[in-house]
Amino acid sequence: MTHHADFARVKNTGQAKAGRFIILSTLPDPSLQTIRTGFITTKRSGKAHDRSLLRRRFRSLVQSHAPQFTEIRRFLVTIARPGAITATFAELEEDWVRQAKRLGLFQRPESIH
Repeated sequence: MTHHADFARVKNTGQAKAGRFIILSTLPDPSLQTIRTGFITTKRSGKAHDRSLLRRRFRSLVQSHAPQFTEIRRFLVTIARPGAITATFAELEEDWVRQAKRLGLFQRPESIH
């Protein structure tokens, strides 16, 4: 995602869940062919090299977990909260996955009857 209008649409009409280190927002869009991701890392997140590191980590999280999403045709925005740079990759991943589950992005395990 590169257009401000896309980010604004996700913010205004999508769903969002906040965790300790990230805010995850999503908006399903049947017109998309695949997932469109965006990452927001403001100066409050840290210096330029810190923000780049966070974006690389967020990109890695999406690449590793998006194949398990129930619906891939969606916008997905990950916003770094202040203090995210102090988190380890494992802590970021745990927080990101928790918010994704809260948003219902993953398939529910089928119950055994």
